[in-house]
Amino acid sequence: MTTTYQVVHCTDFIYESTVSASYGVVYLLPRDTDWQRVISADMVIAPNPDTYSEHTDFFGNRAAHFSVLDGHTELTVTTTSVVEVSGRPAVPFGSGPTWESARDEIQNSLDADVTEARAFVLESPALSSSAAVRDYAAPSFAFDRPLIDVLGDLTARINGDFVYTSGVTDLTTTLDELLMLRQGVCQDFANLQIACLRAYGIPARYVSGYLETLPPAGQAKLQGSDASHAWLSAFVPSIGWIDVDPTNNLFVGNRHICTAWGRDYADVAPLKGVIYTESKSNTMTVTVDVTSLG
Repeated sequence: MTTTYQVVHCTDFIYESTVSASYGVVYLLPRDTDWQRVISADMVIAPNPDTYSEHTDFFGNRAAHFSVLDGHTELTVTTTSVVEVSGRPAVPFGSGPTWESARDEIQNSLDADVTEARAFVLESPALSSSAAVRDYAAPSFAFDRPLIDVLGDLTARINGDFVYTSGVTDLTTTLDELLMLRQGVCQDFANLQIACLRAYGIPARYVSGYLETLPPAGQAKLQGSDASHAWLSAFVPSIGWIDVDPTNNLFVGNRHICTAWGRDYADVAPLKGVIYTESKSNTMTVTVDVTSLG
């Protein structure tokens, strides 16, 4: 089954005093993948940027760079994309290699796909493992268990053990703190599962994008009610990358729209940059609309 989506993502910054210059990097333009085709993707920046360029980064993501060099008190970045997303083949539980044999193949194989995936076993700057993470993951990694079953079990456990709560965590929250809090958001849950898999030698990467949300039965969908989303991919030898979503306890299908992937959030933050100003604070508003076009 294939679905076409339009995604409109608007980020608006309002500053209390003039910003003399803004420099930004944007990861909001979706990428083509084996299951996703980008039909169109446009970005509008206001004020009009003095410089703008795009490039493909190390992981194959589309990155945009801009600068606004005239004084401004508001900055708005809006992307509008149309993307065709296909369903992915179901991978039945009990199939594929055990996690131990997968780990050993990932360590030793010279196959190009495995060699490329091996980089995602390593700890990354914003995401490191710990004894607490390894202990949390341990029940899912039962002896001789198929890696697909490990993925399903770990996804379900994180979904059941943690409560989705905004405002409890931030970018500085460590995984050990998250394990104590037992609360967080999609970014936290993806980070935890990635670290659990890497702790046992399984490559895992952070995926950013969107998830189509559906209104309650009989109600209209509210404008701006969608949001950015995060999940993860794990590499299974002989099968490939399998995407799972611990926030929603599911294997990813055709309702997830990928913008970028990397080692962790820091590689693919939607919008980051530097501003020059005496402003002590700013207000950021983000609205996202994901609309199925059929």
